[in-house]
Amino acid sequence: MIEGLSKQRMQRKIIHIDADCFYAAIEMRDDPKLRGIPMAVGGSAERRGVLTTANYDARKFGVRSAMSTAHAMRLCPHLTVVPPQFMKYREASKAMRAIFEEYTEIIEPLSLDEAYLDVTESSGESLTATKIAKEIRAKVEKELDITVSAGVSVNKFIAKVASDWKKPDGLTVVTPEQVDAFVGALPVKKIPGVGAVTAEKMHRYGLKTCADVRAWDLHDLIRRFGKFGVVLHERSRGKDERPVQPSRIRKSISVETTFGEDLSGPSVWEPYVDKLYEQLLGRIDAANATESIHKAFVKLKFSDFSSTTVERVGTAAVDSDYRQLLIEGWQRREMPVRLIGIGVRLQDGWEHASGRLPFEQDEASEQFDSADSDHAVDDETQSHEDETRLG
Repeated sequence: MIEGLSKQRMQRKIIHIDADCFYAAIEMRDDPKLRGIPMAVGGSAERRGVLTTANYDARKFGVRSAMSTAHAMRLCPHLTVVPPQFMKYREASKAMRAIFEEYTEIIEPLSLDEAYLDVTESSGESLTATKIAKEIRAKVEKELDITVSAGVSVNKFIAKVASDWKKPDGLTVVTPEQVDAFVGALPVKKIPGVGAVTAEKMHRYGLKTCADVRAWDLHDLIRRFGKFGVVLHERSRGKDERPVQPSRIRKSISVETTFGEDLSGPSVWEPYVDKLYEQLLGRIDAANATESIHKAFVKLKFSDFSSTTVERVGTAAVDSDYRQLLIEGWQRREMPVRLIGIGVRLQDGWEHASGRLPFEQDEASEQFDSADSDHAVDDETQSHEDETRLG
């Protein structure tokens, strides 16, 4: 009993690993001519393609993932765009996973290039969590010739924020003693689930940093933000009890994006739907959920902030189904659209066995992963998200 209490009170040690511009990094590794120049991975401008990622040289020109290739070329006329090679990305992901497993079995992959690791039981005086993160970063660079950024802290929320702190090729450690000051200074948009719309609403109330949120009691946060107020209350104080989950139950998998400007209708949203569909298949594949689909659904939010959802029973995520469902949903209002989401419902009792990432699909069906963007989406963000950034 005493031993159980001791483990329960043990300070958790969580590492978040995120590869730096993953697809672009693999392409630059394999073709030295792509290094030191603005380059991106994605479809061609002639075919109304969309970028899946861009290297840091391209980002200096404002080029981002999920941007249409044509727009990216206007921002950076000398941009080099290469088509994705999915088998290479999967092999690199598999190799990274093997390195993680040298240190812990408690691994929760968010996608092909991003994962949480719980090293509480693995670390000690001779092998600290910080040392583990350093060794992982060094091994990935040596064996794969790409870089990853890492965040180390007491929970998933802070570790993930920390991994983004010194990107690219960075390591940020937030000790238990530093948590209060570190989190207090964070802008509210760093809280998972706070997208552009929620952030704007919070700013109107004077809530710009986590320290500002702390000044509100739980009752007031719930009154203004519903049940998400509980998350705001906890995260603003650096609290996050979610475990790193090698397996979990999920009812759906989805992706969505909010547009900077409302789209008039189906004739202009095609490139964005292409990207969302590719991203969704990547998430389904990474979750090994292909055989568990029983419904496809779409979500539309219109310019007046009303929304509609359309579902169809089926056992696969079919491109043409989503396009038809989106048209059906749009025809209900025939108004400009500010948000599009697509997803699948999963059979009851399906377990996400994230202990292993799948690499079995043949190249013809390989798709984009979901985390080679500036802000990947984990379960908490998915539950309250008015903006999923794709770039």
